[in-house]
Amino acid sequence: MASEWNDKRPMSPHLQIWRWHPAMMSSILHRAASIISYAGLIKVAIGLLVLALTGSLPLEGLIFSPLGAIGLFIFLWAFIFMALAQLRHAIWDRGAYMDPDKNNALSYVMIFASIILAAIGTFIATGAV
Repeated sequence: MASEWNDKRPMSPHLQIWRWHPAMMSSILHRAASIISYAGLIKVAIGLLVLALTGSLPLEGLIFSPLGAIGLFIFLWAFIFMALAQLRHAIWDRGAYMDPDKNNALSYVMIFASIILAAIGTFIATGAV
């Protein structure tokens, strides 16, 4: 197909002119956080169903292991990040922080705040603090 292309312009010009920026990264992370949240909620629902039917947690040893703490951190990060993304959208709906510099700063704050809050939540939930 590319051999039949006779236009001098590139087939995908956005790949040459688009620059990476924090707002784009936060948009991509928001999509990833949505997928993680759905997967995590499905696992929690299945775990609660098994707990109700059998009286014990499935894979209890894995849940309370360091690997389970990592999973909890990722799950908490996804939920916190999505909440902060919705807060950012509410700010945008008021017309604030639409300037690219302020928007990028808000994206950085959202990313770092979600990581820090998820770490704090994981340490509290696992009893490490």
